[in-house]
Amino acid sequence: MEYNVYLLATDPNNPCRDVIHSRDTELKIRVSCLDSDTFVANPNEIQLFGYANKKLYAFETIDIAAEDALDVVGAIQWYADYIEYPEMEILPEDPRPGQNIAM
Repeated sequence: MEYNVYLLATDPNNPCRDVIHSRDTELKIRVSCLDSDTFVANPNEIQLFGYANKKLYAFETIDIAAEDALDVVGAIQWYADYIEYPEMEILPEDPRPGQNIAM
């Protein structure tokens, strides 16, 4: 079984703004903390959400290619391990009250 290798680009000015990069594919996922960041979903990208350490995270792909779509959950699971919260539940919809439901 092959495993993807992921790399993390961090923003030195914002510890809650990361980008997950796949080493072997073109997959990139922007990470935002919804407690402190404004998040506007791009309708052309995949968005998933998760709680960790009492923070709500949004994960949004960047220029997603069809062949990379199946790796999105694995990349988020890698990130959950990275932030030492492997039990993060990955949610398909924004759980905040009044947010639009994913289509």
